[in-house]
Amino acid sequence: MDCAAEEQLVRMSLDGIAGIESTYVDLDVRTVTVTHRTDVAVIRVALDALNLNTTQLEESPDTRSVAGGISKTDERRALAIALAINAVFFGAEMAAGILGNSMGLVADSLDMFADASVYALSLIAVGGSAARKRRLAAGSGYMQLALAFAGLIEVTRRFVTSEMPPNVVVMIIVAALALAGNVATLLVLKRARSPEAHFQAAWIFTANDIKVNALVIAAAIVVAFTGSPAPDLLAGAVIFFIVANGARRILALAR
Repeated sequence: MDCAAEEQLVRMSLDGIAGIESTYVDLDVRTVTVTHRTDVAVIRVALDALNLNTTQLEESPDTRSVAGGISKTDERRALAIALAINAVFFGAEMAAGILGNSMGLVADSLDMFADASVYALSLIAVGGSAARKRRLAAGSGYMQLALAFAGLIEVTRRFVTSEMPPNVVVMIIVAALALAGNVATLLVLKRARSPEAHFQAAWIFTANDIKVNALVIAAAIVVAFTGSPAPDLLAGAVIFFIVANGARRILALAR
């Protein structure tokens, strides 16, 4: 696992299994510790279905559960702030991408939307049934997949036709602001970090987002030197593929 969406998939997959008392996800060492009173084979089947290359490290008779460190109120507050930041930058980057003729910014905005959907799902589905979580995940997955494919089609069209280069200044400024927004999200979630919530994933999750922001900035610099829209289109295509792959995993779980 290397992002919050994948942690969400693991938790949702295990939520529907009777006998599971707690799930502790540690992305620093890429492990999941499950305290349960059910057959371990059932858990293995659920995790293997996610295609995350899971391997059972050990099985212990110790039945002590892992305790969380923050209140539900603090958890919800941190998730709400993260959701608000990602939602704002989704709208801002989408508008800037359209006005600045940048598919890199449009794709980056969709990545922000994917992030926001994970936080929204975490907020809405807390305490809900596994079936409800799967319905919400499916809706989010289908929307992300549709937008990603629409973006890839538009990238292909722009490669075929003669398109004007994007506005480099707009790309750099907006992508830099989005990077700052991701850093702010990281700081908010880091303060509320808890083994029982979705905060352990925040560091790698946001680090990946920062890499996407950096990709857009790098593409803008290359566009400025070459005068070609190709670097922006390539950056957009890469990000759209990333979002589409995340949506595919969510839909696989929601079946």
